[in-house]
Amino acid sequence: MRFLIQRVKEASVTVEGEKIGRIGKGFLVFVGISDTDTKAVADKMVKKLIGLRIFEDENGKTNLDLKTVEGQLLVISQFTLYADCRKGNRPSFVRAGGPSMANELYQYILELCRREIAVVEEGSFGAHMEVSLVNNGPFTVLLDSDEIL
Repeated sequence: MRFLIQRVKEASVTVEGEKIGRIGKGFLVFVGISDTDTKAVADKMVKKLIGLRIFEDENGKTNLDLKTVEGQLLVISQFTLYADCRKGNRPSFVRAGGPSMANELYQYILELCRREIAVVEEGSFGAHMEVSLVNNGPFTVLLDSDEIL
């Protein structure tokens, strides 16, 4: 599982001309689910996400987590985080989880986030989405379950 996390001042997602999710200060999180991921992996990834201390404290140090700053989440499913570009110029996505399994885990991730964070917005699984953001920093972090579990 991979989470591409961007600290944002604001972010939104639009599908077919309709804005379906919008947040203020918080994290825009792109979620990539592999064919081997499980709920146990999701549990650990969400715990790490919620605990990330990448907001600045009064001294300008990245020392505060999402809850402390009353941050919000916009969570977008993105299978392309499992693009394999080692051969040729056309990415392969064979490691990405199948749609049914990936959507089930994506919904589970949203549920876990909503237990911890007051405002959690989401994209539309499998849809073509337009995502807008104002990156704060910029500050972008990649969490990969192969590296943190």
